Amino acid sequence: MEAIATLFIHLPSSTKLNMFSLSDMPSVSTMLSAYASLAASTMLIRSMANEFIPHQLQDYIFSGLRYLFSPRLSQLTLIFEEFSGITRNQVYEAAELYLSTKITPSIERLKVCKAPREKNLTITIEKGEEVVDAFEGVELKWKFVCSDNERTGSTERYFELRFNKKYREKVLDFYLPFVLSKSKALKEGKKVVKLHTLGFFYDDMGGGGGGGVWGSINLDHPATFNTLAMDPELKKALIDDLDRFVKRRDFYKKVGKAWKRGYLLYGPPGTGKSSLIAAMANYLNFDIYDLELSQLRHDSELRRLLVATANRSILVIEDIDCSVQLRDRQLEVGCDVSSEQLTLSGILNFIDGLWSSCGDERIIVFTTNHKDRLDPALLRPGRMDMHIHMSYCTPKGFKLLASNYHGIHDHPLHGEIEELIEKTEVTPAELAEELMKSDQADTAMAGVINFLKRKKMENDMVKDEQGKEADCRDQKRQKIGKGDGRNRNERTRRSTRLRRNRWR
Repeated sequence: MEAIATLFIHLPSSTKLNMFSLSDMPSVSTMLSAYASLAASTMLIRSMANEFIPHQLQDYIFSGLRYLFSPRLSQLTLIFEEFSGITRNQVYEAAELYLSTKITPSIERLKVCKAPREKNLTITIEKGEEVVDAFEGVELKWKFVCSDNERTGSTERYFELRFNKKYREKVLDFYLPFVLSKSKALKEGKKVVKLHTLGFFYDDMGGGGGGGVWGSINLDHPATFNTLAMDPELKKALIDDLDRFVKRRDFYKKVGKAWKRGYLLYGPPGTGKSSLIAAMANYLNFDIYDLELSQLRHDSELRRLLVATANRSILVIEDIDCSVQLRDRQLEVGCDVSSEQLTLSGILNFIDGLWSSCGDERIIVFTTNHKDRLDPALLRPGRMDMHIHMSYCTPKGFKLLASNYHGIHDHPLHGEIEELIEKTEVTPAELAEELMKSDQADTAMAGVINFLKRKKMENDMVKDEQGKEADCRDQKRQKIGKGDGRNRNERTRRSTRLRRNRWR
């Protein structure tokens, strides 16, 4: 530096002035002229390129130039959208639950909710907020993003995950499976059984119901197997069957069957079919999907609803015999079946077709008051594996009701009540209603006896009326039969006379 400074000092003064002379710089007019020429050349080249070079090749060239001149980024971003096709993205759900445990004081905005049936507050991050996580020395940054889709008019939600590119394999192979397993444990630890149904577009937390077309509320049904007034042997057989089902994941895979089970509950109204479904859900901790077939127009909607249900769930179709008019499969063959129609074949494929294998550990329950009205194709094994008859109340069932409602296991009136129950068709719901009419056990039991006596008289009167109607029908058939016989004899005699006259 000193040498350069010395050389500069010893230069002649004229030389120093010439080095920084303004006369050597181009004039403003020259610069404007050069810029105009360059702009004209650029426009000419651009027009020629648009004229002679295909747009696909232009895009390829420009993308290559952008890649060459863009700065090299060391960060990789993964996107987890809320929905993957027509189903909910499991990674999105896992991230939403997992990140709720990673909230730090640095986060400025949180979403806090509490539904009427929820016990605790639910805290999640608000859109635009960022959560920093660490895994085996790797820093990972999560961000929750919401954007409005102008084309569909809906809101798209997704998570962004940013980290250094060199940890790509570790994140994909170890971190994300860790998030999935952690969220599964959290979900099982605080899971509340939910009832999903069509037509609800907001769930208890004010969200979209968690299933697209399904909406949900918490199921607070108190029914358990201990409180059900059903045959003890049948109850034990059902519990054993459920326990066997949930433990046989590997077995179903080995034999090549979808991991699902079908139950048909049939019997008169008021015998506890709906309560049994709630007891099954509480016992297994499975969600319930209540499917109303009358709200569906064609078979494709069944498939869309099926793939939107979660694993470890019970799909219920109540009153299958009268919920919708289904075309018989034999009538469908050889005729034009409209796509805007729900068919029996669609129901059968829904139960055990290819689409039924889209999920694991699922239970399908049909209920009906009239089993004899169902198409035999619905009842075969593989569709409805276990048929459960919910009959009228039995003496053992009444003892359980008396124990549940009044805490009594033996009472002087038990013998008379049991005799009346054996002779009377009465549902558990009717007896439960009588037991609720008084807080005093003696008064309630006496009321049950009076009710059973009235019920028996009503049943006897109905049977007498039915017997009289049957006798009238039989008499009419006999009269019609005699009339037909007399008419046949008269026609025979007339025909004989005609033949005789013809040959005379």
